[in-house]
Amino acid sequence: MTSSRRHFLRAAGATAVGAAAVSRAAVAAVPEATEAPSAATQPPPLPPSGRPFNPVVTLNGWSLPWRMKNNVKEFHLVAEPVVRELAPGMKARLWGYNGTSPGPTIEAVEGDRVRIFVTNRLPEPTSTHWHGLIIPSGMDGVTGLTQPAIAPGKTYVYEFVMNHSGTYMYHPHADEMLQMAMGMMGLIIVHPKDPRQHRVDRDFAFLLAAYDIQPGAATPSVNTMLDFNLWTWNSRVFPGIDPLVARTGDRVRIRVGNLTMTNHPMHLHGHRFEVTGTDGGWVPPSARWPEVTTDVAVGQMRALEFNAVAGDWSLHCHKSHHTMNAMGHDVPTMIGVDQRAATEKIIRLLPDYMQMGDKGMHEMSEMEMPLPDNTLPMMTGQGPFGAIGMGGMFSVLKVRDDQKPGDYRDPGWFKHAAGTQAREYTGELPVPVRGAAPQAEANLPEARKPMEHGGHEGHMGHDMGH
Repeated sequence: MTSSRRHFLRAAGATAVGAAAVSRAAVAAVPEATEAPSAATQPPPLPPSGRPFNPVVTLNGWSLPWRMKNNVKEFHLVAEPVVRELAPGMKARLWGYNGTSPGPTIEAVEGDRVRIFVTNRLPEPTSTHWHGLIIPSGMDGVTGLTQPAIAPGKTYVYEFVMNHSGTYMYHPHADEMLQMAMGMMGLIIVHPKDPRQHRVDRDFAFLLAAYDIQPGAATPSVNTMLDFNLWTWNSRVFPGIDPLVARTGDRVRIRVGNLTMTNHPMHLHGHRFEVTGTDGGWVPPSARWPEVTTDVAVGQMRALEFNAVAGDWSLHCHKSHHTMNAMGHDVPTMIGVDQRAATEKIIRLLPDYMQMGDKGMHEMSEMEMPLPDNTLPMMTGQGPFGAIGMGGMFSVLKVRDDQKPGDYRDPGWFKHAAGTQAREYTGELPVPVRGAAPQAEANLPEARKPMEHGGHEGHMGHDMGH
């Protein structure tokens, strides 16, 4: 970690003893608070001290350095406003830790004693809850119940033993709705004491979060309950989410944590996987079964494991609205609507107006249209054969025969062997078999004419762009 990536706190006099009594010597010198340099996936860190472990790869994120002091691992989290690039072309004003949202991943080993300093640089009080860890009640981080709130400018210290290996989270338990809606969350990975236990070749992790950021804006609407328009992995949306890179035959683990307000069925193409861990611990082999989709409910963690197969494979939430960006929730369905007369009139007033939606929405992924500054299109991202037509909670598992161990660089697009790829067919076709024709099809109502329903369709191009 170079000095250009470090941010030193000068916190003399600002340290307060927090959730338990800790000696003055323990809090006299707060470890430096490191910040990440970018939103790209950082390579796995080499443990600088302490017991060995197999580091996790935080997708579009990083792991927090620590220092050893009297056989205790000391970490320093700083809760503060941050600017996070959701994808190229859009940045958001969020709250997070150490310069990023989510905050850095905390990695430790089963049996480690850790001391975590939390400094509050927010404009309101906060606290930190260690979601899933089995620790003393006074360290649980619930404002008003187990500790006083951490006031702005103050530092509290938490100290406990990592009793169980597994996948966990941290987030506030103070003004939780607002602070989590602003992006305050992070991962905790506790590795087994024996590094050979639960070992995999590639170990990825990310958190699910949702934001409601109106077109042209940068700050989330924190009171939103349902109508979120940006669904993220580690506060990134496709095409800003890095690929998950592996070598053919690698045993791969993907750890997913959900801190949104709805469930997410995570679906991986081309593989069968097993759920090998939850936020409650590891699942015994006898209790596992094969899946291609598993639901991650609110507040849950899931660890998925599989043997990697060569190719480019989609990994995404299977709720279709969650693989789109900047959705408009009041856009009418225009399939089959004859818009020609209305379009001619609207273009006289709005020369940039574009007729769309009458044949479906695929064209949204292929055309460029004017958008407010700091706004992403709904469907974006280019693949080797054209527009992918996805956004939000979507990325690509890229598996290659020649990917070197420990190499997480993007290998480019997969080269399909002859005869293994779908292609256009121009030969003779068999007669298609059809089901029975719908009865009284002629009695169905005609498609709406655009100007007969309050003129809403006249705003189609503008709304879809949002």
